[in-house]
Amino acid sequence: MEIDNCMFIRFSKAFFIALLFLTTHLQISAQTEKPKYSFKSKTAIYFESVGLVNVREMDESISVRLIYSTSDNFTGRILYEDLKEAYLHPDAAKALVAAQRNLKRQHSSYTLVVYDASRPISIQWKMWETVRGTSGNIYVANPVRGGGLHNYGVAVDVSILDAVGQPLPMGTKVDYFGIEAHIANEAELVRQGKITSEEWKNRLLLRQVMREGGFHTISSEWWHFNLCSRETAKQKYVLIK
Repeated sequence: MEIDNCMFIRFSKAFFIALLFLTTHLQISAQTEKPKYSFKSKTAIYFESVGLVNVREMDESISVRLIYSTSDNFTGRILYEDLKEAYLHPDAAKALVAAQRNLKRQHSSYTLVVYDASRPISIQWKMWETVRGTSGNIYVANPVRGGGLHNYGVAVDVSILDAVGQPLPMGTKVDYFGIEAHIANEAELVRQGKITSEEWKNRLLLRQVMREGGFHTISSEWWHFNLCSRETAKQKYVLIK
């Protein structure tokens, strides 16, 4: 009986220590593990209220580096003061996820990176004021005419990151105003030395995976992809205020 009591005491102590360790571990985990997307900005809340979705909640492997959340863009100003996430209409988000899958099938270490997605028409006005009356106005949709596809949540500016998170060379930066960013005559740009054959190859890869996902190109920006025409967007989707 005395032996049984000793064994019971030892077992009880071991059980108590194990229970204490488990409780402490759970408390520490609860304190250190932050819930994903727990904080949402005013703009993000508005985007969700009009039916847009966070791209990274659809596919966490897609990278997001919004250039208008920084001053490193053609305006030289921060335009998205509280937005860090990329939002799209669900139709466009699904197409982007499909494009990411297409890319991963060919290059498992590559990933798409989003530089801009849904854009309020109020921000479009600020962009337009920057280029109004200049040669740069061909690169910015006029808000008087209803803006562009970004303003309906069905356009995205993207590129590709390599295995270490560096953008693949594409010949120009995103947001570059100039013939070097155009896609209509890239063979001639290579011949003239304005872009390299490697940069052209990278652009072709980007276009391939995005088109297979369901997007369409525009001639003046290698990084810009639309889900549909402007006429379809106006009929089917909501203008983002």
